[in-house]
Amino acid sequence: MTRTSAWPRIVLVVALAAAIIWAVFNRQALDAAAIEAALQQLGAWAPAAFIALWAIWALLFLPGAVLGIAGGALFGPVMGTIWNLAGATLGATLAFLAARYVASEWVARKAGSRLKRLLDGVEAEGWRFVAFTRLVPLFPFNLLNYALGITRIKVLPYVAATLLCMVPGTIAYTYLGYAGREAITGGEALIQKGLLALGLLAVVAFLPSLVKRLRKQRIVSVSDLESKLNAGDDILVLDVRDSSDYAGEIGHIASAMNIPLADLPKRVPELESFRERPLAVICLTDKRSKAALALLRQNGFANATLVAGGMKEWNRLSKPVNR
Repeated sequence: MTRTSAWPRIVLVVALAAAIIWAVFNRQALDAAAIEAALQQLGAWAPAAFIALWAIWALLFLPGAVLGIAGGALFGPVMGTIWNLAGATLGATLAFLAARYVASEWVARKAGSRLKRLLDGVEAEGWRFVAFTRLVPLFPFNLLNYALGITRIKVLPYVAATLLCMVPGTIAYTYLGYAGREAITGGEALIQKGLLALGLLAVVAFLPSLVKRLRKQRIVSVSDLESKLNAGDDILVLDVRDSSDYAGEIGHIASAMNIPLADLPKRVPELESFRERPLAVICLTDKRSKAALALLRQNGFANATLVAGGMKEWNRLSKPVNR
C-alpha cells in the first residue's frame, strides 16, 4: 500500500475513533429525549441536522431505534418517517462506500465467517439478497451496511433495496415515537394511537418469518446446484431454452432435461413423475426461468427452484457443460 492510498483509511480511522470517544464520554446525549431537545433548538435546520446525525449514527454502529423513535416524537408520523428514511439511507450508503473504497480489510475482519454467506448470497441473488437481509436481520443493521460494501453489488441497486425494505420498520419505530410523545403531552385518542403503534411493531416482528416462508426454496445458486449434482442429490435440472440454444455454443448441464418455455404448458404432464422431486429451472438468464418457475408452481411443483444467473452465470464460473 502506498503512502498516498493509506491516507483515506487513516483519516477514516481517526475520525471514527474520535467520534467513538466522544460518544463514550457523552452517553447522556445519546438518548431519544436529549436528541429531541437539542434538535428543537435548531428550528428550520432541524431536519437537515437530524439526517446528518443519522448518517454519523450509522457509521458509529449506534442503535438506530433510538433515532427512529426520536424522529417520530419530533417530526410526527409522516415527516418523521421521511426524515428517518432519508437519514438511515444516507448512513447506510456512506458506510457502504467507506467499506468499498477505504476500509475493506477492516470490514472483512469484523464480518468474520459470516462474510462468505453474504458474498454467496449477493453473488446468487444481487439486490434481492440485500432486500432479504434488510427485512430479515441475518446481520446487525450497521455491520450489514459495511459488509455489503465489499460485495460486487452496485451502489444504486443497494441504495434502492435498502430504502424500500427499511420502510416497514421505519414506519413502526417512527409511529412509536409519535405515540409516546402524544402520551406524554396528553394528546387525543391515546388508546387508539398506542394500539396502532403496538400493531405496527407486531407486523414488523412477524415480517421476517413471513419473508423466509415466501422465499424458501425458490432460488438456488450455481455453486449450490453444482454441489448438489456432484453429491448425487436427486434433483432434476430443467433447461427451458430453445432446443437450438440448448445444443448450441454455450452448452448445457450434462444431466439437464430440455423443454423450451413455449412448449412447457402442454408438456407439464411429462414432468408428473418428478412432481415430488427437487427441480431446478435454468435458462440463459433469469427472465424465462421465472416464467417457467411460476408455471410449474401453479401446477403444484412445490419443490421447483430457480437457478440464479442461469447458464450465463454457470459459464462465467467455468462450470462443466455438454455441447
